[in-house]
Amino acid sequence: MTATATAGPAAPARPAHPGGRGGALAGTGTLIRFNLRRDRVRLPVWIGALFFVTVASAASFETTYPEFADRESAKRTVEGPAGLAMSGPEHYLGGDYHYGAMTGHQMIGAMAIVVGIMSVLTVVRHTRTEEETGRAELLRSAVVGRHAHLAAALTVAVAANVALGLLLALGLGGLGVESVTASGSLLYGAASVAVGVSFAAVAAVTVQITAFARGASGMAIAVVGAAYTLRAVGDIGADALSWLSPIGWAQRTYVYVDDRWWPLLLHAAFAVGCVLVAVALSTRRDLGAGLRPPRPGRPRASEALAHPLGFALRLHRGVLIGFAAGGLLTGLTFGSVLGETEDLLDSSDELRESVEQLGGASLAEAFASVVLAILTLIAACYVVMAVLRARAEETGGRAEPLLATGLSRTRWAGSHLAVALAGGTLITLLAGFGLGLAGAGSAEDTGLIWSLTWGALAYAPALWATAGITLVVFGWFPRASMAAWAVPTYAFFVVYLGNLTDIPGLLSNLSPLSHVPQVPAAELDWVPLLALTAVAAGTSALGLAGFRRRDLETK
Repeated sequence: MTATATAGPAAPARPAHPGGRGGALAGTGTLIRFNLRRDRVRLPVWIGALFFVTVASAASFETTYPEFADRESAKRTVEGPAGLAMSGPEHYLGGDYHYGAMTGHQMIGAMAIVVGIMSVLTVVRHTRTEEETGRAELLRSAVVGRHAHLAAALTVAVAANVALGLLLALGLGGLGVESVTASGSLLYGAASVAVGVSFAAVAAVTVQITAFARGASGMAIAVVGAAYTLRAVGDIGADALSWLSPIGWAQRTYVYVDDRWWPLLLHAAFAVGCVLVAVALSTRRDLGAGLRPPRPGRPRASEALAHPLGFALRLHRGVLIGFAAGGLLTGLTFGSVLGETEDLLDSSDELRESVEQLGGASLAEAFASVVLAILTLIAACYVVMAVLRARAEETGGRAEPLLATGLSRTRWAGSHLAVALAGGTLITLLAGFGLGLAGAGSAEDTGLIWSLTWGALAYAPALWATAGITLVVFGWFPRASMAAWAVPTYAFFVVYLGNLTDIPGLLSNLSPLSHVPQVPAAELDWVPLLALTAVAAGTSALGLAGFRRRDLETK
C-alpha cells in the first residue's frame, strides 16, 4: 500500500489590518524619506532664502538707523495706517523703537506669508498632487496606510519649519545687534514655526475638499491672504480682527519687547484642530476624489469649447472667479478704513509733512497707493498660477491629445497666456474698484472710486510682464516651472520692505511692480508702463518660441 499525504483544510486567512500590516500609518517613515529626497533642493532654497532675507534685514537696521533720532523717524513713518497695515500692531511703538522692536514689528508679518505659502505648497505637493497623478494609488496598493501620505507630508512640513526656526533663532541671536536678544530670537524662531505649522494644517484640510492640487493650493493660500488682511485691518483699528488671524497671533508675541510665549498656544490648538478635521474628512472620501464632487457637465458642449481660448477660459473659470472675489473683498476691507486716515493729520505733524512731500496728495491717497501695490500681488499670484496651468495640462497628459490635432502649440499656450493676462487685469480692476467704493463711503469722497480703479489699472503692465517671465520659464525650463513663483514672492519683499527700509535701487528695480508709479499719490508716468508692456511682449514671444522648440512631456 502506498501512503498518501492528504492535505488538511487550509487555515483561515488572517483578516488584514486596515491600511496594511502597520495600520493606517504604515509606510509613513518610508514616505518621509522619499519626500525629503524629492525636496532636497526645493526646501533648502525656501529655507535659505527666508533665513537670508530675515537676518540681512535685521542686520541692515543697525546701519540704516544708527542714531536714536533715525529710529524715531522710522517710528513716525510706520505710525500711520499704511505703516501699521504693512508692519504690525502699534504696541511695538510704545517705547523705544530699538532694533529688536523694529525686527519684530516689520519682519514677522511679511515672513509669515512666505512661510505659510512654503508650508501649503509642501503639504499639497506630497498629498493631493500624488493622488492627482496616480502615484498615491500605486503606493497604496502596497503596504501603505490610509493616512500615511498626509502624516508624511505634515512631518516634512513641520521639519522644514523647525529647521527654519532654529536657523532664525541662531542667526538673529548671533548678529550681536543691540536689543536683538537670544531669548527674543528664540521666540522669533518659534513664532515662525508656529505660523508655518498652522498653515500646513490648513492645507491638510483643503486637500480633502477638492480633487485637484491647484484648487487645494488656491484655497489654502486664500486662507493665508485672509489671515494677512484680517491682521492688517485689525492693526489699523479693529484689534479684535487681528485675534482671528494666525499671523496676528505670531505678532502678538511682541518679540524683543515683551517676549510673550502664550500666543503660540493658539497656534498649537488651531493646528491640532485642523489636523483632526483633515483626518476625519479623509475617511469620508475615496482615494483620488474630493469631498466636493465635480458638477456634471451639460449634455451638449458649447461652441466655445471647440476653440482654444474658450476651452482655456473654461479650465481657468473656477480659479479666476475665486481670485476675483478675493481681490474685491480685500479691496472692500481695506477701503472701509480709508476714511480714518484723514483724522491722523490733526494729531501728527510728521504725517502732515510726509503728505506734503507727496506733492499735495491726501493721506487717504498715500495709504491707497500702498494698498494698491498689495492688492496687485493677489493678481500676480493668479497670473503665475494661470500660466502654469499649461504645465499642469502637459504633465497630466491632457495636452498631448489636443496637440496631436491641427491645434498648434502657439495657439494652445497662447490661449492660457491670454486668459492669464485678461484675468489678472480683471482681478486688479475689481480690487481697485472695491478699495475705491468702500473708501468713498468711509472718506466721503466719491472721486476715490474712479481714481483708485484707474490707479489699479496702471499695474496691469507689471502683471503682463510677470506672465511673460513665467511663460519663459515654462517654455524653456519646464522642469523648473515652479521657480516662476519667485517673481511675485520677490515683488512682495520689494513692496513690503521697500516701504520700511532703504532697499538699493538696483535690487528694487528687479521687480516689475517697482516700476509702476504710486498712483493716485503720484502722477501717472506712461514711460515705465510702456517699457513694461514691451518687456511683456518680448518675454511672451520668447516663451512661446521655447515651447515650440522643446519636446512635449508625454504619458
